Amino acid sequence: MHASHAEQLACNPLRQRYREIRDTSLQLTKLFSAEDLMLQSMPDASPAKWHLAHTTWFFETFILGPYLYGYKPFDPRYKQLFNSYYKQLGSHPYRGARGLMSRPTLDEVHAYRAHVDQAMLRHLEVPDERTVALIEVGLNHEQQHQELILTDIKHALWSMPLRPERANQPRAVHSSPPLQWIDFEGGIREIGYAGSNFSFDNESPRHEVLLRPFQLASRLVTNAEYLEFMDDGGYRRPELWLSDGWDTVCSQGWNSPLYWETHEGKWFQFNYDGMCELDAAAPVCHVSYYEADAFAHWSKARLPREEEWEVAAGQLPSTGNLLESEKLRPQPASGTGLQQMFGDVWEWTASPYVAYPGFEPAAGAIGEYNGKFMCNQFVLRGGSCATPASHIRASYRNFFPPHARWQFMGIRIAK
Repeated sequence: MHASHAEQLACNPLRQRYREIRDTSLQLTKLFSAEDLMLQSMPDASPAKWHLAHTTWFFETFILGPYLYGYKPFDPRYKQLFNSYYKQLGSHPYRGARGLMSRPTLDEVHAYRAHVDQAMLRHLEVPDERTVALIEVGLNHEQQHQELILTDIKHALWSMPLRPERANQPRAVHSSPPLQWIDFEGGIREIGYAGSNFSFDNESPRHEVLLRPFQLASRLVTNAEYLEFMDDGGYRRPELWLSDGWDTVCSQGWNSPLYWETHEGKWFQFNYDGMCELDAAAPVCHVSYYEADAFAHWSKARLPREEEWEVAAGQLPSTGNLLESEKLRPQPASGTGLQQMFGDVWEWTASPYVAYPGFEPAAGAIGEYNGKFMCNQFVLRGGSCATPASHIRASYRNFFPPHARWQFMGIRIAK
């Protein structure tokens, strides 16, 4: 008797995960039109159609082409067209021009995914130890792009003239406990990934750090607290800002977090289903490093360093979710009093994104994945409401330039 398809997948966990992760990308995009999926609202964001194609390109370029004998590319032109930034693989289109790719069509991109999926599932029928590590990178890479699909299309929906209209439904109301300061002892601690499952190369090697005694806020900064900063002239007081931050505030005309607008004297925030009244108790979101740092100065505090954040978060269970409207807040670990460290908003740290001691990028083009970006960016920790749950862990290092704020980025202060 032949085993059923479900039985075959159950006996091959990697093959099953491949199917599930690839299907998730399609599920995230199926509610949007073909026109929505090719919008590029700024150079930092990419069309969802491009994300669907680029994640497929990864498997074709790094696994099927080199390792599956007799594999025929869906379209040889795609090797250059959907290359993001891998210089060792040749040229690639300018990132800010991805919204000009009306060709291939969305149907052709879906056919490209089906072609590659069929070949990958055939390749995964018999485990190939040469490619297992690369496949894990590809799957985690696709999950990173699932988060980008959500954040990029949110910015696109907000930028268009005809925004989604607010659905007539009750607004979620959060409650926020009083902020407390949690004490942490100094000493020599270890940070970096220590488990046996997948992690990105920038989470290693695990190494020792010297911490001075510090305090961490028990929860994230709320919208109400950020409004106090704004009402106290936060965006009009240069003494609170880094020089580059103040130049950005002036040149961009910032006076609130991204997606905030006033209507008839009330603040509203844009969500996937349109504008909704600001929830005062919810964590402030879509703020840049510059804004986070200015708020910390105004609060007579600072942003935590990434090693402080990881040591503190290592005492908490991690959890995450995919939808902004379904936030899960983990309970504080016994005795720590910390809350909300995973799965709400990415938390800015004061740490520049640099290599850990002993870091070495992988050989070949795959080594360009993380190491080449270790310049002019800051580390964020904790994961957001758009982060796949399996990516949320204490050692995970996200990174963005200090002006970025279209991701789900928030603030926790330290002393």
